[in-house]
Amino acid sequence: MPRPRAPAARSISFRSPKQVVSNTDVALPLKLPIQLRAAQPEDQSFLLQVYSSTRAEELALVSWTEEQREAFVEMQFAAQQNHYASEFPQATHDIILANEQPVGRIYVARLNEEIRIADITIIPEHRNQGIGTSLIKGLLDEAVLTGKVVSVYVETFNRSVRLFLRLGFAIGEQNGINFLLRWSANGS
Repeated sequence: MPRPRAPAARSISFRSPKQVVSNTDVALPLKLPIQLRAAQPEDQSFLLQVYSSTRAEELALVSWTEEQREAFVEMQFAAQQNHYASEFPQATHDIILANEQPVGRIYVARLNEEIRIADITIIPEHRNQGIGTSLIKGLLDEAVLTGKVVSVYVETFNRSVRLFLRLGFAIGEQNGINFLLRWSANGS
């Protein structure tokens, strides 16, 4: 039986701020061509790798064996996937591609009054190249067009807090070790 084809990647076009953009467009030109494609079951090992990259620093501090670390990461990854599926069943779950190579993931829930970034992660070797910034700015453009706010929960100690603050997000509240960061076109 022939293997089903993976969905085609959606090219992200760069437009001037005055042009209408869709929910997959981004506002900043990059050196790398960036695309999104829907995550597929065969992406699970890559997605686990992406998730693992977010836990590497803290796991370096524990005296577990490599097998214990892997088991912990797999358990936490599965719990996170289940949480996103139950909290945001209509969210898009995309693989971020740069030069047609997977470099990260982005989960976005388009709710009635807000665009919630459930998760955006770029693997370490592709960070600081403007990929995440461009995708977030694309969501901000979408929010302007739809009259919505953009929100994201970020751990208080996560370096990406600085990125979101630089892009105009404000700390809405602190819930345990997480900030709820919010952005709106009118700055409120």
